[in-house]
Amino acid sequence: MSSPPSLPLNPLHVAQQFARRAPLDEAQFLYGEIAQRMLQRLSYIRSNPSVILDAGCGAGHAVEPLRARYPAAQYTGLDISRPLLNTAIARHAGKRGLWNRLRNKPAAETHFLRADMAKTGLPPESIGLIWSNMALHWHPAPHSVFAEWRRILKPNGLAMFSCLGPASFKELREALNDAGIQTATPSFVDMHDFGDLLVENGFTDPVMDQETITLTFKTAEKLLSDLWTLGGNPSIGRRPGLPGRKWRENLIEALEKQRQMDGTIHLTLEVAYGHAWRAQSFKSAPDETRISVNAITRRRPKS
Repeated sequence: MSSPPSLPLNPLHVAQQFARRAPLDEAQFLYGEIAQRMLQRLSYIRSNPSVILDAGCGAGHAVEPLRARYPAAQYTGLDISRPLLNTAIARHAGKRGLWNRLRNKPAAETHFLRADMAKTGLPPESIGLIWSNMALHWHPAPHSVFAEWRRILKPNGLAMFSCLGPASFKELREALNDAGIQTATPSFVDMHDFGDLLVENGFTDPVMDQETITLTFKTAEKLLSDLWTLGGNPSIGRRPGLPGRKWRENLIEALEKQRQMDGTIHLTLEVAYGHAWRAQSFKSAPDETRISVNAITRRRPKS
């Protein structure tokens, strides 16, 4: 890969759009489903982290599932949206999860942090598992996110994520083109580039796979409503707003022309899943090798 991929997103618009959609409960028809598929993949991986970072935690919908999987682990949720974090704090901070209540165990520590995924401010080598569900495609510099994840992960710590891929929303782009509407739409990184990025940023044994999910809608209005619920369009170059009712009518008409034989309108989502282990050392530049501080400490000879 000649240069790290970047996404033409405005971070301020990302934060603003998710603030308007808090608490994202209605979006869990997709985000919650992808989380369950991630958890199924996680069940095949041997990992027992003492500290978990939920990168892009939103309103904390993954707190309970992760607590059930790792009841003794300390949980930290990180997000850029203050309204979403406020909801997460109200719902989960300082409270015992259902799993711990059933086991009559004390609550593991739960914290929430407002920060950029590429600039967490967390101590180096402090996290055992980074979990990130459907958040990475909202960041303009995924390579910087991976570099930060490597910095804060413990040696042999695990990073696991899901995100949208390039084939997502192809029907919407086709409809915009047919309607003669000139506006930027979200773009996404190919999963193979993510695999390369992981290796280049000091991760080992990356595993990437993808699946295509087709959402079906009875009306074009419902399709557009669900798209809004999932996060909107923070792309640089997008039209600043709906210029009028005609714009929306033309788009709905173009979507209606896409009806399938069963009478539904389809929307394709390409979902990529990835996980990799944080290496103890890696070469970040010619003749330069970075080694874990903890690894150096363990190797120090006794005096």
